[in-house]
Amino acid sequence: MPDAAEKPVNGELVNPDEERMSEAAAELKKYKDLMESADNEKSRLLLEKAEAETEKKRAEAELQSFMDSEDNISERFKRDLLEVQEERESLDRANQDLKRDLYDLQKKLLLKRDESDSLRRKFKIEARIPVKAVKFARVLAREEAEDQVESKFTVTQTPSFLLKSGQALITFEEEKVAEQILRLAKCSVACDKAKIEVKPYTLTLDPSVKFEVHIQVSKKSVRFCSNAPPTLPEERMRDRLELSFSRASRGGGEVEKLEYHKDTGSGRVTFLSTGVAENLVHRGKFCVDAGSDVVLDVLPLYEYQLRKFQTYSGAPSRTVLLGGIQALMNEEDLQDHLEIHFQKPSNYGGEVENIKYVPDGAQLTAFFSEDGKEKED
Repeated sequence: MPDAAEKPVNGELVNPDEERMSEAAAELKKYKDLMESADNEKSRLLLEKAEAETEKKRAEAELQSFMDSEDNISERFKRDLLEVQEERESLDRANQDLKRDLYDLQKKLLLKRDESDSLRRKFKIEARIPVKAVKFARVLAREEAEDQVESKFTVTQTPSFLLKSGQALITFEEEKVAEQILRLAKCSVACDKAKIEVKPYTLTLDPSVKFEVHIQVSKKSVRFCSNAPPTLPEERMRDRLELSFSRASRGGGEVEKLEYHKDTGSGRVTFLSTGVAENLVHRGKFCVDAGSDVVLDVLPLYEYQLRKFQTYSGAPSRTVLLGGIQALMNEEDLQDHLEIHFQKPSNYGGEVENIKYVPDGAQLTAFFSEDGKEKED
């Protein structure tokens, strides 16, 4: 008969204690598995925590590096900005200095230009050579004939002075009278019921020049030029020119030498005999057959030299410049009063040779000859 503590299971008797032990062992195994799983999870979490701490420290270090780099960049930017501002201020100061220098140089340039224009006006000479009658004397023998005509011209610039409004020039017959007037600080000239104060000045003339121009004009050679571009190669054009200038039917003659410059379309030609060049110069034009007719300008061939160039300046000893003259009356009456005043010995004057007054709004150029007599323009 089975024990009362045992129960049949599937026809077999099972001890309840063993069943409980089995269940407890199964439960224990379950908890062990859970604990092992918990330990594994804890290990995994600890490992992730360590990795997270490491990543956190790396991120903090990187952040600190970025912050330090930002601070360095900010400091460097401030320094660079300060340097740029200082450089800009320096450039602004240099720019201002350059502007002042430019302004000063422009003023100096204007002064130099005015001085240059003044000197150019002083030394600019325009001479009209008079036409002279030529008398035929004799025919030179062949050995006496020359290949050129030589001429010499002497050019003399007349000394001049520009009189402005309210000024007058007065020339005395004696130098001592002009010297007496120049010693006076001012002169009181009576004009009817009024008086005008006139101040005498020493007159200084602009520099003048004198020189010779020697000109040699060839009797055998002429120069030519064309305004049309060349239509033939240089060698062929030279041959055409020589052939055309050799034709007597066109006013030419036997050619001794010919020069031609393709770039300028100009040149010179020398003939064997005289007379051909003179004839061509008088005509002024010459037609050349270069496939089509080309008209050339024919000009004399000459050389000139400047010789014996002299400059001189001075002050007329008998002439005085009067300035500060007030226009209290018309030109003729005022000039008469001035002449009367300076003729009187009581006013330290003397005999007046010439006088010229320039009224307001006008100007006059006075020319001086070597004998001291003024010529007016």
